[in-house]
Amino acid sequence: MKAFGFLSFGHYSLNPHHVGPHSPDARGMLHQAIELAEEADKIGVNGAYFRVHHFAPQDASPMPLLAAIAARTKNIEVGTGVIDMRYENPLYMAEEAAALDLIADNRVALGVSRGSPEPTRRGWESFGYTGSTDPRGADIARAHFGEFIEAIRGVGKATAASAEEQYPRMYTPGAPVPVLPHSPGLDRRIWWGAGTRETAKWAGEQGVNLMSSTLLTEANGEAFADLQAEQLQTFRDSFKAAGHGWTPRTSVSRSIFPIVTREDEMMFGMHDASGDQVGIIDGFKSTFGRTYAAEPDKLIEQLKADAAIMSADTLMLTIPNQVGVEINLRILRNFAEHVAPALGWIPNMEGPVQGVEI
Repeated sequence: MKAFGFLSFGHYSLNPHHVGPHSPDARGMLHQAIELAEEADKIGVNGAYFRVHHFAPQDASPMPLLAAIAARTKNIEVGTGVIDMRYENPLYMAEEAAALDLIADNRVALGVSRGSPEPTRRGWESFGYTGSTDPRGADIARAHFGEFIEAIRGVGKATAASAEEQYPRMYTPGAPVPVLPHSPGLDRRIWWGAGTRETAKWAGEQGVNLMSSTLLTEANGEAFADLQAEQLQTFRDSFKAAGHGWTPRTSVSRSIFPIVTREDEMMFGMHDASGDQVGIIDGFKSTFGRTYAAEPDKLIEQLKADAAIMSADTLMLTIPNQVGVEINLRILRNFAEHVAPALGWIPNMEGPVQGVEI
């Protein structure tokens, strides 16, 4: 494990009578996210990542939030886990992503995918994206992703007008024209969120990084960590076979609470005995990973025995964002000071981890 960051689900309250530090409204959630990222940056946490959900009291539009964080931090990677591509205009998103990456001095790591189950029926159609033949919209998500990644890579997406029609005259008539701005190298900091080995194999073929889901839509009796480690290896084998020529990154997420003080024990000790869970989601029998909560020495042993954590280069700590900045910062600091060094963590003082040439 080279890097760790926090993954926030961005929950907030819609009840104006119950808003406070531990039950923020939308404004409070966004400001707390910025403050937490600023403080995390100071202690060397590698990344600040945010879930994206539509039609729910959660963060739905990550670009303004990530831009604000990028402008107020120095080293921390800013990203998502994940943006639901069913809802996105891929070329406009490519413009926004490139502008964000330029503001952040190449500290962007965008996780994208089909997205997760939601409270509305085919909500993406309300955004104008119709025609899906898949009840979950996977066909639209992958089509949008294809357009997005090509645009990020500088592929022409429009055709230059004739000399008489162009204003201003910038291009050879008939030439392919890319979306602008362009941020070189951003394509190597795009991640696909995968919940199955099949999807992980596909991500490897596309030449992007892998963000393994918080659950896997597989359940065969194996431990979640072992299933996930197999998924990561499937991805790496696929990426290598496709001949992309560089080493991709992989990430997993976990709920991890180091218990250092009596207060930590009171808040998180109840999770110590939790294990993997199996349930039905999206119509599939799925495996959900366990929560870890223990004293540092015990926690280190448990995490070293988690095959997926030890296989991935990046670990995302899923945080309970509604408990406020102070408690979440303590979770991150406890992990950074008492646990992460034993797992191979490299504090982030010179910018994010990068994919390398091979």
